[in-house]
Amino acid sequence: MATLAPIRVDLLTCGEVFDAPDTDPDRSPRHSIGEVATASGLSVHTLRWYERIGLLDPVDRSYSGRRLYSDADLARLAFLGRLRLTGMPVAQMLRYVELVRAGEQTFDARRDLLVEHREEVRQKLADLHATLAVLDYKIDLYSQLQARSPAGSQPDGQTDRKLSA
Repeated sequence: MATLAPIRVDLLTCGEVFDAPDTDPDRSPRHSIGEVATASGLSVHTLRWYERIGLLDPVDRSYSGRRLYSDADLARLAFLGRLRLTGMPVAQMLRYVELVRAGEQTFDARRDLLVEHREEVRQKLADLHATLAVLDYKIDLYSQLQARSPAGSQPDGQTDRKLSA
């Protein structure tokens, strides 16, 4: 007698899948475009655009033609969202997806692309930390000046001139 494959009854919601993508996601289509839009924070229009330009593989359709996304699609969207958050241009994201589609022989190229982007992200973080230090300095300076002046008043606008640099 043939052994049947176990039936998964522990299916996660669309939001749960998006928030914690699995390394081996379920590929059965089951999430509506509205659910995916809500879980990902992307608009329905953006999801359709991602599919049209090739960031997502063609999405399965229901018998009535509605898009149905799999957990694998959600895992891809979650990763793309993280890349986008780091400022990666869509063209570079497309290059990465093309490399993934090309197979295992592109591991080195994928790694190189991500290493290069990581360096850009590190530089942006360093720039942001420097900017944050300037903001902290200005906030502390205003707090000290406000504490010294009666009721937070600014005499003759002198404070503003001193703080403009």
